[in-house]
Amino acid sequence: MADETYSAMQRQLRIWLRIAFLAGMVSGSLLISAMSVAYFDFDSLPPFVIEKLPLRFQTLWLASLRVHVLAAAISFPLCLASLTRAVQRRVALHRVLGRIAGIVVLFGLLPSGAVLSLDAKGGPFVSAGFLFSGSIVAYALFHGVRAARRHLLVAHARAMRHVVAQMSVAVSSRALIVGFDSAGIDPEVAYMIALWVPVLASALLAELLSPSSGLRASCVVLIERIRREMSSFALVVRVRALVRPVPRLGR
Repeated sequence: MADETYSAMQRQLRIWLRIAFLAGMVSGSLLISAMSVAYFDFDSLPPFVIEKLPLRFQTLWLASLRVHVLAAAISFPLCLASLTRAVQRRVALHRVLGRIAGIVVLFGLLPSGAVLSLDAKGGPFVSAGFLFSGSIVAYALFHGVRAARRHLLVAHARAMRHVVAQMSVAVSSRALIVGFDSAGIDPEVAYMIALWVPVLASALLAELLSPSSGLRASCVVLIERIRREMSSFALVVRVRALVRPVPRLGR
């Protein structure tokens, strides 16, 4: 009975975490898209771009920025929609949305992101973080498509989690930067932390959420062992409390 209750609580927690993640990512994506409208004003440059001047290849960089913003605004919501049960139950719709998102990511988001990363704020270490995140997306996208063609649904889902996890870095990283700026942390340090922490944490969480992951299996075994040890310890404490020796009164 206790195990069934524990499993039910786990399922309910996963559902609420899934809803919270999707809601947060959709809100963050819409907010970023709204803030990026100024990048498409061809008569003036937004402050974010002016800060980076002079650029070695300004025309290429500006074109990459606009392509990147547009590709993210299209592909990320499609990827989030593909995670929902409603879309996953409709195989044809799931396939169409996945293909559109994959094409936009492969030919729009990743190449433009690579160009932008070369002049990233924070220096070479931040540039390396962007390229590393993009490499994870490219690698996972390739394996996810191959797994889908082979009807390996578990492997496909695992790969797509990594794609979405790395795309979510855009939202979580922005949130961290805002927090660090409010705390008065040096911008160079803030950019490095706000990029690398979400990139690594997202990759770890995506792996832990995958049923076929060896890392997840090891963590589950460890958590279950700790839970059993704590349950056994609590049982021993209760038993000892019940069988306390009755103190003698005299001889």
